Amino acid sequence: MKIGIDARSILNPEKGDAIGVGHYTYQLIRHLLQIDKENEYVILFDFHAREKDIKKFKQPNVKIKFYPFSDYKKYLPGAYNEILGTATLAREHLDVVHSTSATNRIPTAYRGKMIVTVHDLASYKVPDVFPKIKTARIKAVTKLMVGKADKVIAVSESTKKDICDIFGCEGEKVKVIYSGLDKRFFEEPAMSREKIMAKFGISNNGTKYILFLGTLEPVKNISRLFEAYKIMREKLKKEIGKCEYKLVMAGKRGWLAEEYKKMAKDMEIGKDVIFTGYVIGDEIVPMFKNAEFFVMPSLYEGFGTTVLEAFAAGTPAIVSNVSSIPEIAGDAAILVNPIDIKEIADAMLKLAKDDKLCYDLRQKGFEQVKKFDWEKTARETLEVYKSVK
Repeated sequence: MKIGIDARSILNPEKGDAIGVGHYTYQLIRHLLQIDKENEYVILFDFHAREKDIKKFKQPNVKIKFYPFSDYKKYLPGAYNEILGTATLAREHLDVVHSTSATNRIPTAYRGKMIVTVHDLASYKVPDVFPKIKTARIKAVTKLMVGKADKVIAVSESTKKDICDIFGCEGEKVKVIYSGLDKRFFEEPAMSREKIMAKFGISNNGTKYILFLGTLEPVKNISRLFEAYKIMREKLKKEIGKCEYKLVMAGKRGWLAEEYKKMAKDMEIGKDVIFTGYVIGDEIVPMFKNAEFFVMPSLYEGFGTTVLEAFAAGTPAIVSNVSSIPEIAGDAAILVNPIDIKEIADAMLKLAKDDKLCYDLRQKGFEQVKKFDWEKTARETLEVYKSVK
C-alpha cells in the first residue's frame, strides 16, 4: 500500500504548534514507521517545515512531500489552493490518505480513499465558549471531512457517539482507537524539583501546589476552577490558619487568556495563582510529579491526554464527569460535575486532607494508564488503512 499522512499539524509556521493534534500525529507516524517496513508512506508537511524537524522520519519506505500552500496563499484565492492541493495528492497515486485532524482540510476535489481522525467536537457540544467565527469555520470543515471520509477514527467512544449523533454516520463507518501516552511519563524527570520551582516562581519553602495543565481558554472551565480554589483556600485558613497550596496554571494562552490574570486579581487570589505560560516537553513530567494533585474541570474533552499524564506521573487527579473523561479516567480519579463549583472545591479539600485517598488514586492511575499504548494505536490504525484499500 501507498499511504499518505497529513503531518502539517506537527509543525505549522502559520498556525503554530498544534499541541494535541501535533503530538498525536508525531507519535502515530513514529510508531507506524517502527512497526511497518512493508508499506510505503508519503508524509505531507507544510512547505516551511524545517529540515531538522522532518529528518527523523526519513527511512527507505518514506517519501517526504510538501504542500505548496504557504508560498501561494498570499497571492492566490482559495480555489487555487484547492487545485494545487488536489494535484499534490493526485500525483502520488495514494491508496489512502489520512488527515490526522478533521480541521485539516483535504481538498474537496480529491477523489482518493480518505480517513480522518476526529479528536473532539467541542465546537458543536459547547459552542458558546469559542469565538463565533472560529466555531463556524471548524464546523464547516469538520462536516466536510467527516462526510468525505471513507472511514472515521474517533479517539474515544464518547467522540464516536457525538460523531454519529451530529453527522448521522453509521456506526460501522467510525472506528474507536485510543491514543497512547509518551513513554517519558514513566521515567524519572531530568529536571529537579528545585529547578522547576525556581523557574516558575513557586516558593520552595514548604509550598505545595495544585496543577492545571492545558490551553488557557473558556472550554477548560478556568473561571469555576478559580472560584473553587478560592473556597478551598478560605476553608483551609479557617480550619488550620493557613493555606499551603498555590494554584499553578500551566499552558499556552488561548482565547480570553489575558482575562484570567485580571480575574484572579479581582478575586483576591492573584498572589497564589501562578501562570507559567507554555511548558516545554522536558518540564511537563516534573511539573506533574511535584504537584500535590491535578485538576481538570473541562466542559468537554474528546480524549483528555493530560489525565493519563497525571496518572503516569503518580499525581492524583480531579476531573470532569462529562464527555470522554470518565471513559479515559475510569475509577482512577475523582469525578466532579464541572458546573458545580462547591463539588470541585470539596474534591480539592478531600485530596488536601486525605493521604490514603491520594495513595489509592495513585495506584489505580498506574493501572489505568497501562491501557493506552502508542504501538497499539499504530497497529489498529494500520488495520483501518488496510480496510479501505
